Amino acid sequence: MSQAELNSNIPRGRGMIKWAPFATMPEQFENVAKMVDAQTKIERPELSDDRIDEMNRVLNYALKDKRPVRIEYYYDGRRYFIQLKVVRVDTWSMILIGEKQTQDSAQDSLVFIPFLDILNITLT
Repeated sequence: MSQAELNSNIPRGRGMIKWAPFATMPEQFENVAKMVDAQTKIERPELSDDRIDEMNRVLNYALKDKRPVRIEYYYDGRRYFIQLKVVRVDTWSMILIGEKQTQDSAQDSLVFIPFLDILNITLT
């Protein structure tokens, strides 16, 4: 809706001024933010054996053919996505080691993702 279509008879209100008295209690804002953050977190999803086998096949294929993958992983109650090239799969420490391409193509950064946190792996 454009500014011209708005009803000019509706008052604008005081904007952010009405919240100014509450700014005197920053601890309250921090606590409310923590409570909202805690409510949006999810539990770690459990994967079936079939799903784990499928991800293992995709991972082996990507490692063999040096293809980049998109990994969905769990960390601190949230799902994250990352695109990287698999460098090594360390079965002893149960960690996937990948190389994330940064904006500066001359420098890549290593990423370590525990097997337990991986939710999905797809080829890109």
